[in-house]
Amino acid sequence: MTDHLDHASAQEFWDARYGSSDRIWSGNPNAALVREAVGLTPGSALDLGCGEGADALWLAQQKWNVTAVDISRKALERGAEHAVAAGVADRIDWQWCDLAASFPGGTFDLVSAHFLHSPVTMPREQILRSAAAAVAPGGVLLVVGHAGSPSWVTEVADHRHDLHFPTPEEVFADLDLPAGQWEVLLTDVHESGLTGPDGQPATRTDNTLKLRRLAQ
Repeated sequence: MTDHLDHASAQEFWDARYGSSDRIWSGNPNAALVREAVGLTPGSALDLGCGEGADALWLAQQKWNVTAVDISRKALERGAEHAVAAGVADRIDWQWCDLAASFPGGTFDLVSAHFLHSPVTMPREQILRSAAAAVAPGGVLLVVGHAGSPSWVTEVADHRHDLHFPTPEEVFADLDLPAGQWEVLLTDVHESGLTGPDGQPATRTDNTLKLRRLAQ
């Protein structure tokens, strides 16, 4: 990591990132969320690292009541504006939260963590353990992450930035869940097509871990 990233706070980094453009992401919900949540009974959902809110909006449109959290106030403001425009503002509670220091209260029928990676130091394993603890009995934990860098990034660049993308098995092991209290619904690695920075066709491999907390 560069010295700038080492010394920048996570909020400073992400506010600067979101402030650099009117829109950072596509505005479409993550494909893995749509694929894995479409069959679930709507209830309460927690969207960790919600960014500009595409996942939260999609969940709200499916009748979920969503708590959407992010460390960037700029991202939250943008997401709230999108929710008003989409007519689902009453279904989403936008909360500022530094997940490295605190975690939203309550339990949820769905806890979703998509691409919870950061070039600024972040205790990802600790956050995901808190995410698991926030799943209500019978609820689902959905963790989707990158399995590697985009195809245009070289191994040298990966090594220079000391990047590590855990496998679903590593994520599951790091959760350190109590035996007999969880059911593994899915571990999956898949490749997606995307467009590189110079407009070239590219790919990236992502992984999905989906767990259900057993009713006790």
